Amino acid sequence: MNSKDIISEIVGSNDITSVMFVGCGASKGELYPAKYFLDHNAKNLQVSHYTANEFNFATPANLGSSTIVISASLGGTTPETVKSNSIAKEHGAHVITLTRAEGSPLTVDADYTIVHRFAESYSAKLEKMGYALELAVEILNQVEGYEYYPDMIDGLNRIYDFCDDAVKTVEKDAKYFAEQYKDAPGIYVMSSGATAEVAYSSSVCLMMEMQWINSGNFHSGEFFHGPFEIVEKDVPFILFMNEGSTRPLDARALTFLQRFDAKVTTLDALDFGLSSAVKKTVVDYFNPFVITAVFRVYAEQLAIARQHPLTKRRYMWKLEY
Repeated sequence: MNSKDIISEIVGSNDITSVMFVGCGASKGELYPAKYFLDHNAKNLQVSHYTANEFNFATPANLGSSTIVISASLGGTTPETVKSNSIAKEHGAHVITLTRAEGSPLTVDADYTIVHRFAESYSAKLEKMGYALELAVEILNQVEGYEYYPDMIDGLNRIYDFCDDAVKTVEKDAKYFAEQYKDAPGIYVMSSGATAEVAYSSSVCLMMEMQWINSGNFHSGEFFHGPFEIVEKDVPFILFMNEGSTRPLDARALTFLQRFDAKVTTLDALDFGLSSAVKKTVVDYFNPFVITAVFRVYAEQLAIARQHPLTKRRYMWKLEY
C-alpha cells in the first residue's frame, strides 16, 4: 500500500487533528523534514517531533485516536522506538512505521509498515526521509488541502536520481575535506530550515558515533546567540547551506566564519542546482536530501583518511546500557 492509500484509509474514517514523528538518532533526524514541512504549511494540524524515550516517559496528552504517529528505525529493533509504537497503539493512535527490516519488532504494533532500502545506493539511504515527507504531504493534502501538492509530488519523483547524480561530482572535494579534518579534535556542524537536523544527525551520528570525534551542532539562526563566541582562526566548522527561504541565515553565518578565518567547509544545495530538479515553490523541503547524500561521501572519505570505518563502535551493540 502506498503513502496516498495509507493516508486515505486513515482519514476516510477518522478525524485527524495531530501528527507525531518519533525516532532516535539518525532516524529522528530523517523524520524532521516531514515535520518541518507540516509546521510551515498546516493551518490546523498539531505537529510534534520526539526522541522515542521522551515520548514514552512524557507521553503527550493529545495522543489518541485523532493522531497519526509516524515512527522510524533502520533495523527495526531500536527498543525505545518499538516501545513508542506500543504506547501509541495503547492510546488508539494510527501508527505508520518506516524500516528496512520487514517483520522486525518495530512492525508488531504498527498499523502500516513501509519498507525502505538503504545500502543499495546513495539515493536508497534517502528513502526513509522521502517516505516520511511523502506521508506528510499526503496528510496535509487530504486533511486540509495543499496548493503545491503537484510540485511536491514532482519533486519526490525527481529527487532520488538528482542526488545520485550529485554524489558523482564530489569525490575530489570530499578527499580534500578528509585530509583537512582528519586530525581535528572537534568539529562543529550547523544548518537551518528543513536541513537543521541533518546537521544534528551528522554531528551526533557521523562524527561522534561513527568517528569518535567531539562535535557540536546548532541552528544557523542560533549561531549569533551564543555559539559564535568560540569562532577563531582554524576552528573546524561544517556549514550546510540551503537554497530557499532560510539561505540568509546560512549566508550570515558563513560571512562571520570567513571574517575570523575559521576552517569552514560548506556544502551548498545551490551549487548542485537543486531548483533545476524541483520547483522553487517547494525547494525548501528538498535541501536535506542533497545535503545528506553528498555529506555521506565526505564522511566515507573521512573514515578512510582516519582509518576508522563508519561501522566501528566502542559501546553500541556491544554492551547493555
